[in-house]
Formats: sequence, structure tokens, C-alpha cells
Amino acid sequence: MTILIIDDEAGLRRSLAAHLEDMDFDVLDAANGREGLAILEADPGAVQAVVVDLNMPVMDGYSFIQAAVAVAPELPVVVLSGVGVVEDALRAMRLGAWDFVTKPLSNMAVLDHVLEKALERARLVRDNRLYQENLERLVRERTAELELTRRQIMQRLSRAAEYKDDETGHHVVRVGEISAVLGRAMGLSPERCDMLRECAPLHDVGKIGIPDAVLLKPGPLDPDEWEIMRRHCLFGCEILGPLGGKEDALRACGFLLGPLEPGDNELLRLARILALHHHERFDGTGYPLGLAGQSIPLEARIVSVVDVYDALRSDRPYKKAFPLEKCLNIMRRGAGSQFDPDVIDAFFRELDAIRAIRQKWRD
Repeated sequence: MTILIIDDEAGLRRSLAAHLEDMDFDVLDAANGREGLAILEADPGAVQAVVVDLNMPVMDGYSFIQAAVAVAPELPVVVLSGVGVVEDALRAMRLGAWDFVTKPLSNMAVLDHVLEKALERARLVRDNRLYQENLERLVRERTAELELTRRQIMQRLSRAAEYKDDETGHHVVRVGEISAVLGRAMGLSPERCDMLRECAPLHDVGKIGIPDAVLLKPGPLDPDEWEIMRRHCLFGCEILGPLGGKEDALRACGFLLGPLEPGDNELLRLARILALHHHERFDGTGYPLGLAGQSIPLEARIVSVVDVYDALRSDRPYKKAFPLEKCLNIMRRGAGSQFDPDVIDAFFRELDAIRAIRQKWRD
């Protein structure tokens, strides 16, 4: 353990060094604050405590203490203060010194006691910091594990719903990937695009609640069947809502665009938004709420475009995949009525990336 002694009196430095070496300390010494600071800056971890005078040439003890606190915040600094100048010692302690010893130093046991207390306090501070850092690391790791588990459950839930009418489940993967591409093109932050990639596959999770006779019907749906099919939006929002009960889930779906509820999760809320609103139309004729224009959340406007395009390009029990040009014409005609024109513009700008995603995740 190394002690740094800083004092402009060479004789005092020698006597302090001799005493501390007898106490099994290693000793470094400096004649002023600048020399001491240079030693400290060269290897802050090599010094375990400092004994410093206040009144010295070149750099005094006050300036050294200020600089030392910046270099090594947990380093114990003990001040040597002349008799009758307690105010000077207190000033030094306000700057960051840990304790003081008065000059002349007639009893080395006083210094031993002060150093022992300072070193013990430093050990406690260091142990507490290490404990805190370890605790924070464990919390981060546990939080990451929980978030990963949550995301995996969400992915599997989306696949479970999609498997009812899409044997590969690739539709939901494509919707997530393409939605993230369009989110980026629409100016969403990278973090929000990542969330959109995770949540978009859950847009149709409410299909779990739709009878197969309706969901897998090979022909057109009659009005009653359409009414049943449309319920999948609310079903999806409820499935992704709070677990307290159906009333809590319905209430959460009614306040999707407000601030987060206590205990709510931003990821799940975005998933609920997409499940509830992905069939809204830009002209206000969609369902379930008939929202129009900018009142439809941007992420839902994006998923609406992506979902329709990928569904048109995919085989379903009730139809074959449409040719590319036919799909693109449908998307163009839908701008301003079914779809947000700005999202459609982004869609066509990113068409190469979209084609690459469909090729990677082809059925």
C-alpha cells in the first residue's frame, strides 16, 4: 500500500517517510502540489492515500486537492495543517480532503490513527461502489433477460395467430421487417423502428379469437361474417392488454394514445396500437373506430400499408398471390383513401429493400 507525501519541508518528508515505511507502507514524496499531481496522474491506482501540506510554492495544497479529486475521487487526502489554522483545514476539507492533522507533528500515533480511519473509509467506499456496480450489472442483465423473454413470447404469439391462415408464419416476419424499413424512411428513431419490428408481427394476433369457419372461408364473407372478422382488432388489443381481466384490457385499449398507465410497457402498448388500428383508413372509413388522417398513429398507418401489400403478394385460403405490378397499382390507387400518401411515397422509395425482405422470408 502506497502513501504519497507532499510537503515543501524536506526534513518532514524524510521523517514521515521513515515512519510510514516502518509501518510497512510504500512511500512516494513530492516537494509541492504540482510534483504530487504529476505522480498521481501517472498512475492514479498506485497511490492509496495522500498526506499533503497546504502552504507550498508552485502549487499549494488547496489546488492539489481540487485537481486530485478530479483525478481520483475515492482517494483519501489527509491535510497537514499548522496549529491555529483550523479554518484552513476546514476549507481544504470542503474542497475534498478527508481529514487533517495539525503541525508540528509531535506524535506519529495521531497520523497513524487518522490514516487508519481514512484507509478504512476508503475501503468501505470502494466496496460499496463495487457492490453497487455489481448490483446494477445484475439488474441490467436481469432486465435484458426479461425483455428478451417478453420479445420471444410476443414473437411466438404472433406466429401462433398467423399459422391459422399462413402455414409458414413468414407473413408476420415480413410485416415486421418491412415496417421497420418504412418507419426509418418516415423519420422514426432507430429505437422506435426496432420496437416497430418487434410489435408489427402482432397486428393480427386477434385472429386467434375468430372462428376458423370465418377466417379460413375460401369465398367472400357475408355481412355477418365480416362483422365477426372485424372484431379481431379489438380481440388483439384485449389479448395484449393488462392481465387483470377483460375490463382492464378494454380500458387500456381506450387510452392507447394517452400517457403510459402505471405498470404498462411501451412495447406492449405499441403492439396494442397496431392490433387495434391497422385497419383504419386514411379517409376515415376504416374500422374499428373510423379514425382518419393524422389521428391514426403513424406506426398503424405504416403497418396498414405493409400488411395489405404483403397479403396481396401472398397465397391465402381464399385467393392466390397477385402479380407484382397488380399489387403496386392497388397500392398507388389507395394513396389518400385507404393509405397515408406519405407512407405510400416511402413505400415506393424503399421498394428494392422491400423486395429483398420478401425474397429472404419467402413462403
